[in-house]
Amino acid sequence: MRILFVQPSMSPPGGGNGVAAWMLQALKDVHEVTLLTWWPIELDRMNRFWGTSLRAGDFRALQVPARVRRVVDALPLPLSMLRTAVLLGHARRLRGEYDVPVTANNESDFGTVGVQYVHYPWNFFPRPSVDYRWYHLPVLLPAYYALCNGVSGFTAEGMHRNVTLVNSDWTGRLAHRRYGFVSHTVYPPVTAEFPDVPWEARQPGFVCVGRIAPEKELDRVIDIVSGVRRHVPDVTLHIVGTPDYKRYYRRIAARARAAGFTLHENISRAALVDLVSRQRYGIHGMLEEHFGMAPAELVRAGCLVWVHDAGGQVEIVDDPRLTYGSVEDAVAKIVATIRDPHETATLRKHLAGRGALFSTERFMREIRAAVEEAAARR
Repeated sequence: MRILFVQPSMSPPGGGNGVAAWMLQALKDVHEVTLLTWWPIELDRMNRFWGTSLRAGDFRALQVPARVRRVVDALPLPLSMLRTAVLLGHARRLRGEYDVPVTANNESDFGTVGVQYVHYPWNFFPRPSVDYRWYHLPVLLPAYYALCNGVSGFTAEGMHRNVTLVNSDWTGRLAHRRYGFVSHTVYPPVTAEFPDVPWEARQPGFVCVGRIAPEKELDRVIDIVSGVRRHVPDVTLHIVGTPDYKRYYRRIAARARAAGFTLHENISRAALVDLVSRQRYGIHGMLEEHFGMAPAELVRAGCLVWVHDAGGQVEIVDDPRLTYGSVEDAVAKIVATIRDPHETATLRKHLAGRGALFSTERFMREIRAAVEEAAARR
């Protein structure tokens, strides 16, 4: 089949672009794929970061016409939604040349039946606070959204035609509340390969991976591990990430230093894999994560991982003994597990079974099936 893959960018970082890269990987050998983007494609960088093996000859590359991009790119605001709207409008004009359009960029109206992978419904309000910036003025946003819908040709009826995939059951419930459609959960793939380090050879450390940003709730993470250490003195914490907010980063760095914890800034992928593989535990602080690639990677690395009990990240661990609602709840559950070798072994076995849900093989199989389903609906 002729596939039109529509995605603003394929470049790292960003979990959505990683999902898109692996969707492309899944389709390139079984279909004739054209990739339509806003930004240029950086194949070498994509392959290094995402673990894909994409080559220039695997697909045809198109961009939105340069004259259009120049106008939008010259405006003094990010305008990501407007870029997406222009991209989708261009895709609609091309729809007659392809059998199935596909995107990993949330809800879309292609003017025909396609496949849409939803990370978080873009038209769901109120948005998470992390999505808002100073220029998102409430008085202007409705007009901006209406402009984008007009440029893209988006309608709810058109979007409903698609085969809808979501990154978690939690996201699927949000999408159902907003639109009423039925979706299928396809968990994002975890691509890192971790060495199999025996439990006895690992250090009693916690790892927290992610951007060093307020929404990651690193104060809570530090409080939890500090609380655990009062009962289990040999535990420690490694915070791994990139600093997004200087003031917040300085405060978290000072707190970590005062507690005797370690902050690893901008470390290489190889160094991250080595560090994670030598620790026993993982901790994640963010509430209402859409999925949570970092805790999924920690699970695949063989760590025992605790996450907050609100959000898609709950599905990664899928056991109430590994979720918490407060600092005190987390400390109590973690200490009880560390002190009980049988409980530790039981939970490790449980998480080892969960890891297979995030394999690249399973992900690619599900993507190919979704394309076949969309083709059958036409």
